[in-house]
Amino acid sequence: MATAVHRNGSLSAVSLRVFVLVGFGGGAETQALLFAVFLVLYVVTVLGNLTMIVVITLDARLHSPMYFFLKNLSFVDLCYSSVIAPNALANFLSSSKVISFEACATQFFFFSLLATTETFLLAVMAYDRFMAICSPLRYPVTMCPVTCARLVLGTFCVGCLNSIVQTSLTFQLPFCSSNRIDHFYCDVPPLLQLACASTALNELFLFGLCGFIIVSTTLAVLVSYGYITVTILRMHSGSGRHKVFSTCGSHLTAVSLFYGTLFVMYAQPGALTSMEQGKVVSIFYTLVIPMLNPLIYSLRNKDVKDALWRLGQRHSFVRTVRGCPEIGRNASA
Repeated sequence: MATAVHRNGSLSAVSLRVFVLVGFGGGAETQALLFAVFLVLYVVTVLGNLTMIVVITLDARLHSPMYFFLKNLSFVDLCYSSVIAPNALANFLSSSKVISFEACATQFFFFSLLATTETFLLAVMAYDRFMAICSPLRYPVTMCPVTCARLVLGTFCVGCLNSIVQTSLTFQLPFCSSNRIDHFYCDVPPLLQLACASTALNELFLFGLCGFIIVSTTLAVLVSYGYITVTILRMHSGSGRHKVFSTCGSHLTAVSLFYGTLFVMYAQPGALTSMEQGKVVSIFYTLVIPMLNPLIYSLRNKDVKDALWRLGQRHSFVRTVRGCPEIGRNASA
């Protein structure tokens, strides 16, 4: 549905082709500061997640189900932040902040797809840890490469299904109260505020689907880690217990941050009326969490730190060989 702007500033239900992303208030200095903050967060996010993908791909010792899922998590985080950050950065330097109807729908589709995918992927990672710790003998058979690929594909399929439902329900609404979205990207809560028709069905699906997704995946994580905790407490080896706690602690930290912010934004009744709170929370789960995940998994994970060290050593050796041909000849001999 679209709208036309009259001289008195009102909008009628005609044909809306553009939205205006209001973003954050403030003058040029505030916008410049926000641009710098967003740019730093995005650059660190891209570098961190690309590093995780490259290290896991190149190091043969990390070719296991756990790191396969972690590599996919880094890929989702990289895409997730890239759907939001570049457009937000451009708008900080723009006076118009206009986004077309089609671009807004496309941005929301991929944002919803990747957010839902990450939610289920974190639950799959908890199941992987459950199988590895509680059923170590069955683990290589149960979590074979084909099964791992199917699980990851399944998370994308569920994400795509939820995104199709949310996008179609949201963008078939008539928008005639305004075309100014009180946010820095296209999302359901601020879009529903612009609709001039009943949004009861949309709100029902938003709270229903998001609530079901968050509750079901949270239960899966809690059940998995309940069994894991019991198994850890039965371990006699202190070093083994410490290693398991370290690995699982990283995952629980990532899960708590991501699920907590999603619950605050989408799965509680005040979500649709707290736009200022929503903007702050949105920064956290669209940029801060994707930036933190590589740090959480690398700083608390000895295998990843060792892989980074080996990759650095290999790179240093290659540079040395290129600089000293005699070393290269002796190494080949």
